[in-house]
Amino acid sequence: MKVMVVGGGGREHALVWKIAQSPRVEEIFCTPGNAGIKKIARCVDISAEDIKALADFAEKKSIDLTVVGPEAPLVEGIVDEFEARGLKAFGPNKAASQIEGSKVFAKNLMEKYNIPTAAFRVFDNSIDAINYIDSIDAPMVVKAEGLAAGKGVVVAKDKDAAVSAVKSIMEQRIFGKAGARVVIEEYLEGPEVTVLSFCDGKIAVPMVSSRDHKRVFDNDEGPNTGGMGAISPAPAYSMELAEVVEKEIIQKTVEAMAAEGIPFKGVLYTGLMLTKKGPRVLEYNCRFGDPETQVVLPRLKTDLIDIMEACIDGNLEKVMIEWKEEKAVCVVLASGGYPGPYEKGKVIEGLSEAEAEGALVFHAGTAEKNGKIITAGGRVLGVTALGDTEDKARQEAYNAISKISFEDMHYRKDIGKIQ
Repeated sequence: MKVMVVGGGGREHALVWKIAQSPRVEEIFCTPGNAGIKKIARCVDISAEDIKALADFAEKKSIDLTVVGPEAPLVEGIVDEFEARGLKAFGPNKAASQIEGSKVFAKNLMEKYNIPTAAFRVFDNSIDAINYIDSIDAPMVVKAEGLAAGKGVVVAKDKDAAVSAVKSIMEQRIFGKAGARVVIEEYLEGPEVTVLSFCDGKIAVPMVSSRDHKRVFDNDEGPNTGGMGAISPAPAYSMELAEVVEKEIIQKTVEAMAAEGIPFKGVLYTGLMLTKKGPRVLEYNCRFGDPETQVVLPRLKTDLIDIMEACIDGNLEKVMIEWKEEKAVCVVLASGGYPGPYEKGKVIEGLSEAEAEGALVFHAGTAEKNGKIITAGGRVLGVTALGDTEDKARQEAYNAISKISFEDMHYRKDIGKIQ
């Protein structure tokens, strides 16, 4: 069969890498892809958000299955467009993608169906939001309603920071239309855990857990990023907790979506905070996480294509999904200045040497120029290693990283050490 993966980051490289292992797959296309993906798939220069062009290409090439990586095309209805043309696509439709596309939708869903989450209020103008901030205690969390590339959440340690966040989101519109409304939430404390789940509209099958590291600097300091690394499994996530989360949160969410008449098919990302009062939902995403995918998929034994088709066809219960016992660690190598302004076009050295160490080097922001691999984004590479223990996996990842270099490269030295 022919498969197309939409997107061009580290998550998509991991998806292409895993899909290529299926004996059922003859040819893989990736739109737009990157320099690493180019080695195992045919990269086609179509933007991940050009839905019509993607559907036209899928029709022209008789693509059997399209796998959508990023959230933006899902929220804009890429699955609806493909299905309308009789094309098979893995991911939720436009209505179901609201679970990520609208934080207000997600919070209202959780409130209606008693899914544990932080207490919240929604505001559609900055004056009311600021008056509310004056009436409550800090710290608090301010969230832009819509998609903001993972940067629309501000943890405000005092009221001034909360007011500043509201003004920048709602008045200055730093995230555009995503800031038309804000959600102000209570601040939760505890270890964070991500659980990705395969969903077929009726049931959810959770994958192995993971833990993302969002802050740019060691010791969880500095601004939030798209993710500076991840580990799997999450150390704080016990089997007992997993049973509670699966029953009381994840399966309940899929059933809630079905009850609303918008069944969720694809991957449901559930971001959790393990508070003293029990697990609480921080956020939902409507797709594979990045960089969580880079530690979860290397642990998957089962053919990913079989799972995806079962999700689309609504018979996920027929697939036995198996996982490796090994632990996984992924460390992101970023451009100097990221998550702020950064330069592109830096030559990357040592990739083959790192891979010779046994690590998986997933490309995120890379391109090829004059036969050399160069930087082309803020997050450049994700170096993943597996090991019998987390310490071994971490050591393997950092050993591989020692072989790689590019000008102004920076990365966290403590991935996996922060609980």
